[in-house]
Amino acid sequence: DGEFCATRLASLLDELRASPIAVETDAANAQHYELPASFFAAHLGPHFKYSCCLYADGTSTLAQAEQAMLELYERRALLADGQRILDLGCGWGSLSLWLAARYPNAEIVALSNSHGQRAHIEAQAAIRKLRNIRVLTGNIASFDFGQLSERERFDRIVSIEMFEHMKNYGALLARIAGWLRSDGKLFVHLFAHRTLAYHFEVRDRSDWMSKYFFTGGTMPSESLLLHFQDDLAVKRHWWLNGTHYERTANDWLARLDDAKPTVLPILAKTYGAADATRWFQRW
Repeated sequence: DGEFCATRLASLLDELRASPIAVETDAANAQHYELPASFFAAHLGPHFKYSCCLYADGTSTLAQAEQAMLELYERRALLADGQRILDLGCGWGSLSLWLAARYPNAEIVALSNSHGQRAHIEAQAAIRKLRNIRVLTGNIASFDFGQLSERERFDRIVSIEMFEHMKNYGALLARIAGWLRSDGKLFVHLFAHRTLAYHFEVRDRSDWMSKYFFTGGTMPSESLLLHFQDDLAVKRHWWLNGTHYERTANDWLARLDDAKPTVLPILAKTYGAADATRWFQRW
């Protein structure tokens, strides 16, 4: 079994290294972000954190768990006021907006593949009078900052659950390395399988996650990025058990169920009235 797994891993690594940085980026964008921000407001927490949260104990609320994970990023990524920080694949801006408010002397740059997310983040920044945040729209697989001087590069680049949409991690990390200052650091949060890494593929009807929500994605193993250290080296490596994501997803589900009368019209407008109930079930 060990030899079989090692062979499968070697084959996957070869496939990833031969792939583009990302595939099916338009599909992935449409699957997650064609719905308006109001849909996500109905079931995410107050920070709009569209990723795993951190539950300190059995009484933590979703809002508290969002805050706890943001604070954990701060500690582990060694974030500080005055830094130039890139939020790579920024989602609905949970981390970018939190950092901009927390660090008034920092420069926060948020990169998203979604125009809807950019509009939401910019609107929230205006409401909160945050002037130290800039939102860019672009595909990480092709986005180019141009030739950056040492001063223009970033002290920190933070990526929260974006690497799972990628393929060629070597090429991706080489690109990111060119955006970091000489003493800069990259912090990556990804969800992972304890031992296995694999492509999200549609092979039969059971692969509904791959078909409707994660086209072109990759399930990384806990150690996958250790095989891609040509341009950036792993200095610290942390692991959180899956119960935190279980509770995050269940809190989202409970809020979504409670919001059904509100979100069904949104789903009908997006997918058509005939398919609204089915899409509610999928979400």
